[in-house]
Amino acid sequence: MSTERQLQEQKQENQEIVDAILADGSEPDAEYTIEHHFSASNFDHLEKAAVEAFKMGFEVNDAEEMELEDGSVLFCFDAIAYHKLDVALLDKACEDLIQLAAKLKVDYDGWGTYFIGDEMEDDDEEYEEEDSRFH
Repeated sequence: MSTERQLQEQKQENQEIVDAILADGSEPDAEYTIEHHFSASNFDHLEKAAVEAFKMGFEVNDAEEMELEDGSVLFCFDAIAYHKLDVALLDKACEDLIQLAAKLKVDYDGWGTYFIGDEMEDDDEEYEEEDSRFH
């Protein structure tokens, strides 16, 4: 997929995710933890992406190693930001991070955040915070 097409699809998804979170009753004015997901099979490329994301002002967590069903290994990390659920801010961050991923030959896998507010309820079952993650 071209970088431009990925960005267009991500911007549409950004709006949909924000709309869904707010429609579920999450606090519109809260500061959210936004986790942008990266992955690559080449650890050196992923490490360079983490350094660049850090230079761009993101908090970067340690890379994790995942073994896929076919036995191959994938490395991943999150670039983390803290701000309101503002679609314009998300669009800008995604644009910058998608371009970074393309430049360094890693994958940008979208972003996620957590519900903020009274606990969500579904069929009278309460979800724990880790179960109320959106992405």
